[in-house]
Amino acid sequence: MIVLTDLRGVAEVFADPQLLLLMLVGTVAGVMVGAIPGLTGAMLIALTLPLTFAMDGSQAMALLVSMYVGSVSGGLITATLLRMPGTPASIMTTLDGYPMAKRGMAGRALGLGAGASLFGGLISWLFLFLLARPIAVWSTRFGPFEFVGLVLLALVLIAGVGGKSLVKGLFAACLGVFLTIPGVSPANGESRWTLGIAELSDGFKLLPVLIGLFAVNQMLQSLLETSTTSKQFSASRKGMLQPWTEWRKHVVNLLRSSCLGTWVGVLPGVGANIGSVIAYSAARKASRKPEEFGSGSEEGIVASESANNATVGGALIPLISMGIPGSVIDTILLGALIIHGLQPGPLLFDQNPDAVYVIIAAMLAANLIMFLFVWSSVGWIAKLASMSRAILLPSIMVFCVVGSFALANRMFDVWVMLGFGLVGFTLERCKIPLAPLVIGFVLAPILEKHLATGLMQTGGSLVPLFTRPIALSFVLLAAAVLAWNVFDFRRSSD
Repeated sequence: MIVLTDLRGVAEVFADPQLLLLMLVGTVAGVMVGAIPGLTGAMLIALTLPLTFAMDGSQAMALLVSMYVGSVSGGLITATLLRMPGTPASIMTTLDGYPMAKRGMAGRALGLGAGASLFGGLISWLFLFLLARPIAVWSTRFGPFEFVGLVLLALVLIAGVGGKSLVKGLFAACLGVFLTIPGVSPANGESRWTLGIAELSDGFKLLPVLIGLFAVNQMLQSLLETSTTSKQFSASRKGMLQPWTEWRKHVVNLLRSSCLGTWVGVLPGVGANIGSVIAYSAARKASRKPEEFGSGSEEGIVASESANNATVGGALIPLISMGIPGSVIDTILLGALIIHGLQPGPLLFDQNPDAVYVIIAAMLAANLIMFLFVWSSVGWIAKLASMSRAILLPSIMVFCVVGSFALANRMFDVWVMLGFGLVGFTLERCKIPLAPLVIGFVLAPILEKHLATGLMQTGGSLVPLFTRPIALSFVLLAAAVLAWNVFDFRRSSD
């Protein structure tokens, strides 16, 4: 009965042309911003929030949630065409999307990415619609040691995305962890390794690091090419729309990655980039052709994009049912709810059911609009990659500088971006993969934070990590994956 009532409420949202227009505008804006290296969905939503003050709560959430979905999906465009992930969630897409584009299969790569994003979004929407309360309640059982176990598992999975060399992949991951040391310790709040530089008290911010490693690095790589234009990619609508027979072989991967992405999205503070990593690694382990991952694997694109889009619906579950934000964007959305007089949590379902219906409807509509927009505009989007480097590279550099500076209005982040551009360029020249470095950089603070919290609760004891069932399951699974990676590496090197 409750499900039928909710379904009727969602259907009524689609009958409001004003809300539909806001969803359209929000999704298109999100896709375009997500496709520009240096700009993020969080920046877009934060800048748009003051513009919603004249709207009611339902209208504001329709616009902002649509931007959320569009920004996560839009990153696949430049990740595929330029090897520059528009968002952190698209890092894994660059590993296979760009190699496919270089082989003249940009349209197919974009079609796989957009289709997988749509599928992942729909799967997570079903969870959001049907299982919001029970899944949110289950996620509250996760204590600090459960998160420690989860992050240990994710760190071990890094070896699966480190390319052909396990040693180089682990080296990059350790380097990423090492780079998180400067800043404030989550354990005692003291500054460390700041070298007397005041700006380092906040550590290296993720956005400038990502822009440097991927965007600036790629521009340096491009400058070494002899041609004056970027590579020409053939991307057409015909290449994007693929028959069911082509999708049928990806069904298991789609379902597995979408469910993993949704599950990771439910966990507060994890994020779409980690969901993408876990799904990508799981797909590689289950694949019959794991050697193709990182060099143009369709399975890799499908896993990455379905998972990162699925995290959006998963993250909205604890946000609207418990008032717990799962990411930076969810934190902004939480503030938007409060600003518009909406109380997130169980009371939201009772006091403002219309707002809940709008959020759920916007999640569904934005995924459909996203796919149609990417499909209809792929022709002129692909032309971005064939522009003269004299026009393209300076334009991208402007966005990179503006995006890095706007993060905290300081030049230090711009210098960090440029420095990591040189780091990324050097590592790739040494055949050291960048993805494990970024993953280690993202996961290390999460691990340290929850480990410190757990140790403070237990007086310095790690025993709960092995006595709590969920935490122990993660630890055992991590050990099994590590053992398999070592075995697989030795077997392949024989």
